[in-house]
Amino acid sequence: MTGAPDGLARSENRDDKGGRGPLALNGVTRRFGEFTAVDNVSFEVGPGELLALVGASGSGKTTTLRMAAGYEAPDSGTVTLGGKDITRVPPERRGFGMVFQHYALFPHMPVEDNVAFGLEARGVSKVDRLVKARAALASVGLEGAGGRPIQSLSGGEQQRVALARALVIEPQALLLDEPLSNLDPTLRHAMRDDLRAMLRRVGVPALFVTHDQEDAFAVADRIALLKKGKLLQVGTPEELYNAPLSREVAAFIGRGSIVPAIDKGSTATVTIGGVARDLNVTRPKGVAPHLETAFVVLRPDALELSRSAGVLAWRGRIANRRFAGGVIVYRVQLADGISVDVESLSGEAHEDDNVSISPLKGPFPLVPA
Repeated sequence: MTGAPDGLARSENRDDKGGRGPLALNGVTRRFGEFTAVDNVSFEVGPGELLALVGASGSGKTTTLRMAAGYEAPDSGTVTLGGKDITRVPPERRGFGMVFQHYALFPHMPVEDNVAFGLEARGVSKVDRLVKARAALASVGLEGAGGRPIQSLSGGEQQRVALARALVIEPQALLLDEPLSNLDPTLRHAMRDDLRAMLRRVGVPALFVTHDQEDAFAVADRIALLKKGKLLQVGTPEELYNAPLSREVAAFIGRGSIVPAIDKGSTATVTIGGVARDLNVTRPKGVAPHLETAFVVLRPDALELSRSAGVLAWRGRIANRRFAGGVIVYRVQLADGISVDVESLSGEAHEDDNVSISPLKGPFPLVPA
């Protein structure tokens, strides 16, 4: 579908191109007493775009979402939708769809009444709201499930009902707070694809809170990484993975060891145990070479392990070994207090073996000092 499914109300608040306008947070700050939960955060989510707010517990991502929704008022800064300031507009008047971590479904209501609840609060007649609720359920793959009790649904089906309830009001934006966290791993992976497809069809700005970077990578168009209330970087998953702006971003995104290097422009020199290797690197946009100390991220899949001694290899000892499906992951202790993880198809090496580690072609992410 494009826009709303058949039977859903059409929104009047659209941009000049016929779609919804962008949702933007502009320098928002939220304090609780002397504690600053969110500190001068700015980003924009375009129509049809999904932005994931990612960070560890206490990073400020849920408070940021609540300010976008109107449940928290920023101490400074503004929230705009389509260029209009909605900072002081109450949440019930913003026309946003919300999907909560625990779905917040009513156990005493059948599925279609759960979906229609938001329309009832907006004064839509019973006949019309049931028509719209059934259309919304069909749009998330639950056609014909309207009469079922909530308790009879699986976790994935309940998540779809929560999403249908958010979509049925033809929202100006969608806000999702850890919607996948209650699903088992197998269902979680399947729902990532379904969720992304459904959100892209709706064509509204979508803000997605998660502490799980795998969920963010699988679902989001862009990621905003928060730490202790500060925005560290906003970009595509590829940008954060391949060109982190700081060691904090590099440490959070993906797996890898961050090691000192000499920045030489398109390459960087990494020296471990007296063995220097020049590595091809990627760098963040706008960060020029400084010909001085920087850092390079050594990812497990960008290193090669060998049991033979190589002249230009870094020598080390296997500290531990673990099976990870199609590969074996070795933790190797190198010189100078540096440890690296290395993925290998071979399981022939064992703990306490002396091995050689060589960098593959790369490029490797370079991180400014």
